[in-house]
Amino acid sequence: MQNAIIVQDKDNHHIVIIPDIIFSNKQNINWGDVENYLKQYIDIIVEITESKDIVYIGKNFPNEFSSSKYTRILKGARAKAKANAVQGIREMLEIAANKTYCQNHKTKHNSDAQNGWYYYITRFALPIYENKIKTNQYNIYTGRLVINHTSTGKMYLYDLVDIKKEASNPFKPTM
Repeated sequence: MQNAIIVQDKDNHHIVIIPDIIFSNKQNINWGDVENYLKQYIDIIVEITESKDIVYIGKNFPNEFSSSKYTRILKGARAKAKANAVQGIREMLEIAANKTYCQNHKTKHNSDAQNGWYYYITRFALPIYENKIKTNQYNIYTGRLVINHTSTGKMYLYDLVDIKKEASNPFKPTM
């Protein structure tokens, strides 16, 4: 299997190219399989290029990503996009941009987000298939990476939310 790669579009925006569709059932994603896939990233540390923030991928991330309130309501193409984005989660963190902050307002997160939440915009592209054959075109998606900021000052990747397909024509990367 290929690795995810980072490319730039004509406007110099970074995009993570997801190499393949490994979770293909849009109507019924097996989120347990997605959670198991994500376990390989536990203990990885990523520096976000734009902000220089250091983000940890902790042991709670796979479960939160796969069973969050946001994930449970996803259907169709957005569910498929979230599931397949896992192949480039490290690269998506690396290119994250437009950092915003929000205080923690939920009691259930008092132990893991004492210093609040950070949100970053990221972009990724999924391959387009025609008759089960991968083309050289990709659909581009944006999403917000959710990162909790603990009392120790560490930042942990928490989820990927607000996934939207860009309405542009299919993207043809030059790699």
